[in-house]
Order: sequence, then structure tokens, then C-alpha cells
Amino acid sequence: MPKMKTHSGAKKRFRVTGSGKVMRQRARHVHKFQERPARQARRLVNDVVVAKSDVRKVKKMLGL
Repeated sequence: MPKMKTHSGAKKRFRVTGSGKVMRQRARHVHKFQERPARQARRLVNDVVVAKSDVRKVKKMLGL
């Protein structure tokens, strides 16, 4: 049986913490920060936990 391949897009977008939670970056946290209010830019900095309904799909894509 061949090895299962990791989804290339998923490995760039998600990470798994030591406790097993799947984290993602917030939307709009890539560029154009000078066009956003400082309050919004600060809010977008922190990573958030992936929705419970999507965790199983994401873990499968990551090969976990």
C-alpha cells in the first residue's frame, strides 16, 4: 500500500499544537496592513482554533 500524501495547501495553512488542537491564521492577515485600522490589525495577529466541524477534514489532509 502506498504512503498517504500530505495535502500541500493544508500544510501551509494549518498547524497542530502539542495538545492536538488544529490552529489557523485569521482571514485578511497577509498584507495591506496600512489600509486597516490598528485595532483590526492587532486582532488579526492571533491564530485561532479551527471550527470543530472542520477538524476531522483538516487532520485527514495533514495525514494525522
